[in-house]
Amino acid sequence: MAFAGTTNEDLTGNVGLLDKERIVARPGFNRWLVPPAALAIHLCIGMAYGFSVFWLPLSKALPGATDPSCSSLNLLSALVTTTCNWRVADLGWIYTLFFVLLGCSAAIWGGWLERVGPRKAGFVSACCWCGGILVAALGVLTHQLWLMWIGAGVIGGVGLGLGYISPVSTLIKWFPDRRGMATGMAIMGFGGGAMIGAPLANLLMNYFKTDTSIGVWQTFIVMAVIYFGFMMGGAFGYRIPPAGWRPEGWTPPASKSTMITHKHVHLRNAHKTPQFWLIWAVLCLNVSAGIGVIGMASPMLQEIFAGSLIGLPDLSFSQLDAAQKAQIATIAAGFAGLLSLFNIGGRFFWASLSDRIGRKNTYYTFFVLGIVLYALAPTLADMGSKALFVLAFGVILSMYGGGFATIPAYLADIFGTQFVGAIHGRLLTAWATAGIVGPVVVNYIREAQIAAGVAPGPALYTGTMYILAGMLALGLVANALVRPLSDKWFMSDEEVASLQAKSVAASIGPSGSFGIGKGGLDGKAALAWAVVGIPLLWGVWVTLKSTFALLG
Repeated sequence: MAFAGTTNEDLTGNVGLLDKERIVARPGFNRWLVPPAALAIHLCIGMAYGFSVFWLPLSKALPGATDPSCSSLNLLSALVTTTCNWRVADLGWIYTLFFVLLGCSAAIWGGWLERVGPRKAGFVSACCWCGGILVAALGVLTHQLWLMWIGAGVIGGVGLGLGYISPVSTLIKWFPDRRGMATGMAIMGFGGGAMIGAPLANLLMNYFKTDTSIGVWQTFIVMAVIYFGFMMGGAFGYRIPPAGWRPEGWTPPASKSTMITHKHVHLRNAHKTPQFWLIWAVLCLNVSAGIGVIGMASPMLQEIFAGSLIGLPDLSFSQLDAAQKAQIATIAAGFAGLLSLFNIGGRFFWASLSDRIGRKNTYYTFFVLGIVLYALAPTLADMGSKALFVLAFGVILSMYGGGFATIPAYLADIFGTQFVGAIHGRLLTAWATAGIVGPVVVNYIREAQIAAGVAPGPALYTGTMYILAGMLALGLVANALVRPLSDKWFMSDEEVASLQAKSVAASIGPSGSFGIGKGGLDGKAALAWAVVGIPLLWGVWVTLKSTFALLG
């Protein structure tokens, strides 16, 4: 069956395998196949969060390195040395490059993605992410840090940006009835990628490890091959709905909120509106506070609760010996793992809830509840209530993840769906900014407190908590100022129709389902979900097992 006035040959005969026109869905296609395709890509690129699993092994890549000059190694000489071990701080720059390049590439190539479609963007993302890991493997093999920076950090970072935004516009168009839930499912995968990748990397490194090799370059190669297969499956699983499509039996409800538009803003105009920069501030401030907590979660728990973590409540952190500090560091690692589960769960929960209460109200919840929890944190610490303290920060981290997952739907509500992927890409510069602001503010305050003579303990973090609450208060104000756009910013119907022409708008006629999107969780969809769901469940199980072993 083909659309009226067209044949299958008309749609694909002169179109390349990666072209946007090739992936316009046909009658009989099930829209529930698209979220697992997006997850297949996000679960792979999400390993960026787990790359720190390689730092300690790589810092011991040359077990016999005894060159006296290694003691005076600086960053520039570390990039080219073949005789000295790398320092963890030098390796950590790869992590920084990941997220700087993610934000930059998403902003630069978001418009290109909208033109060429998600399949080509997913294909390029797979080539960059997996190709970058292979270049990094060569860097490990030849002991050249600059190759690792370029490979994993720069090339891989471009792959991260393209892969991250590749499904956003597509999912929002497939699920106009549940925008938040759809983007929440995909972006949950980015948060969950490290839960699969980090334990997998440990298994592989232990398998390949020998007396002369730490097993990292071999692990990089195997993971690049596995990820390439999954990401290609995701890229080729993408389909886009034809212009005018909507779910069968669903009609856009009479808008109960002026915050949701059915019109579209062009990419070239989105950043000229105050609404773009207000939402930019909303994301930046929410992420800055959350990322600050992530960065200090482990030392914070150790210094606040100290001996009470190991049944010695009378001992402060400074009174613990080396063996006891090692014990509580292990427990703090379990705390960090538990926070990652809240981060992931929050991405789906809050984004889905936003479909019911609205995006603006969801962010009101993030900011108001976040301010209360940050302000209460010093009190909970003084009370010595570990359970309430951990729960409070779990909720905070769930809202951190929820902020990422809710923002694409917020943008679609305000700017329409035509360029939402590209607009989202530009907005991710807020993430790159927050990645600098959050940790710098938190670390500076902590160091200033120590310099002022504050001993490790609850008092060391009291000022930090209040400043993070202040960041959220600013975010609350920015969110309150977001208003619907005036009509002058929206494209005309003729301009929208011209942009949508390549998705065979002219041959379809009036809006409708066209027999597309039906099926629910049929056999094919169930298989696709199993392919991504089983690894994700394995990652959750491994994390829970280690967390309860550490905290129990």
